[in-house]
Amino acid sequence: MNAMPGRPVLVDPSAGRVPAGGAARTKSQETKVVALRTARSPLSARALATLREAAATVVPPLVMLAALLLIWQLATDKPDASLPSPLKIWTEANDLIVSPFFVYGPQDIGLGWRVLTSLERVAYGFGLAAIVGIVLGAVVGQSVWAMRGLDPIFQVLRTVPPLAWLPISLAAFRDSGPSAVFVIFITAVWPVIINTAVGIRNIPQDYRNVAEVLRLNPLEYFWRIMIPSAAPYIFTGLRIGIGLSWLAIVAAEMLTGGVGIGFFIWDAWNSSRLSDIVVALVYIGVVGFVLDRLVALVGRIATRGTASA
Repeated sequence: MNAMPGRPVLVDPSAGRVPAGGAARTKSQETKVVALRTARSPLSARALATLREAAATVVPPLVMLAALLLIWQLATDKPDASLPSPLKIWTEANDLIVSPFFVYGPQDIGLGWRVLTSLERVAYGFGLAAIVGIVLGAVVGQSVWAMRGLDPIFQVLRTVPPLAWLPISLAAFRDSGPSAVFVIFITAVWPVIINTAVGIRNIPQDYRNVAEVLRLNPLEYFWRIMIPSAAPYIFTGLRIGIGLSWLAIVAAEMLTGGVGIGFFIWDAWNSSRLSDIVVALVYIGVVGFVLDRLVALVGRIATRGTASA
């Protein structure tokens, strides 16, 4: 109905009013929810991505290990089997697996102590190989005459098997400890020398020009130019060297005796303790894997530092 002229129009106070908790408040709440979801979604996505990556890294090796153990168990679960089954190994060598650091006597000790003894020898031999290898590699890589004179000798000596050096070292040192350290050194030094020399030869010419402009002395040039530039090559050689060192000490200890992991394997073989040998092999593999990853980690940190510098 049309309003009459001159008469006030009555309007319903509730008309056009938004009720409490109505659309305006709902729209505000939706805005807050969207904001919260937007703030939380990157974190959730990142966490899910991390979990997926961890699962993709861990699950496949575990599945393959379980399949390998199952096949091994089925293949050796026979009365006339020449090799022990996983369950038999767990039964016969349970103390070596569960308690790696027990001490019952001078030679009756856990594999943890034997591994530490072997690692001590590796530390001496590999540390000496790293120092000598980097210095000699820098000389060979920097000097053409040194490369022509020493490279053929290095190529010949590096092909000699590690155990072939053991009689020479025993005759020279007359002690099993220094002899084992020498075998580790002579085995690990060649990849360090070769990779360091390759890295030095691949230093960009611009770096050499900067060193000449700055008038760096040989020692400054070695620490500020050569080592940072050749760091990726050096750590590649160190990774190869640490693996060879661990192989060499196990082989050398089989012949030199002592309380190392290599002598334990040889003694277990003489006593027909095949289960103990299998457990020792697992220890050797795990320790070798850890050593390789440690050197790789140090290499990534060092090369990242040189790159940022």
